Amino acid sequence: MKKLLTLTLLLATPLLGNAQSDVLNKKELLGDVKILSADALGGRLSGSKGNKMAQEYLLERFAQVGLKPFNGSYKQHFNLNAGKGPATNLVGYIPGRTEKAIVITAHYDHVGEQKGEIYNGADDNASGVGALLAAAAYFTKHQPHHTLIFAALDAEELGLQGADAFLQSPPVALEHMLLNVNMDMLSINSKGELYASGAYHYPQLASCLQQVAPRPHARLLLGHDRPEQGHQDWTGQSDHYQFHKRQIPYVYFGVEDHPHYHQPSDDYENINPAFYADAAALVLDFLKLADANLGKPALK
Repeated sequence: MKKLLTLTLLLATPLLGNAQSDVLNKKELLGDVKILSADALGGRLSGSKGNKMAQEYLLERFAQVGLKPFNGSYKQHFNLNAGKGPATNLVGYIPGRTEKAIVITAHYDHVGEQKGEIYNGADDNASGVGALLAAAAYFTKHQPHHTLIFAALDAEELGLQGADAFLQSPPVALEHMLLNVNMDMLSINSKGELYASGAYHYPQLASCLQQVAPRPHARLLLGHDRPEQGHQDWTGQSDHYQFHKRQIPYVYFGVEDHPHYHQPSDDYENINPAFYADAAALVLDFLKLADANLGKPALK
């Protein structure tokens, strides 16, 4: 009960934080991950009470950062496969100077509780959702050229179902989606390495990715997208795959597997705050470059 009360108070309190000299508010970024990976949310399994609590928190945050809803609501409901009940994507946007869109995604569900242990999913994927909110907060203050769609997707852990539902009933025509930027696990890496996967399939994106300068605690590497890599080919391993199947270019940002992956130890206390803040900033650096250059000859 104490944990639920604490979460309720946090839900009602805007995460204002302290202004940062860089483009991201680190305190706010970390605060989002800490709340989304709290025990009170029970691992955020799709359809669970904890998943719905995460939804309510994210609805508050979408409004706070200034995202606009499509047709008056952030919610996109869909039914899980095999009659497993309802699920909900949360979608907002920032209008650009063109109707052509970049879609930024991160799944907010995780695997719930198993054998009495809570799998909190701090890295997988509260970290991606925190970075999504940080990017949204930046672009609401700096109008983008392209329309930016921000989608916190449900049911990734159940077979990328939220991304599939999003694209089956898209808020804009698929032909207007120029790029998907997907974030899934950004906060745990001992070598300071964040990977950008996808340039093998969409080589026009490589030059833009290569312009992303290293940060003090994180640097961007390209890879994990070649068929001969087997399990180390990440092409089909997160929500970006649903975009790829529809021939929408993507970049997937993530870290290599670590001992906490899909373990009950994937807790807020085990993320690397300095690396995570810089990894989120690297994604934002790419988004700014992509927004400025997408549609130019080198990125067609």
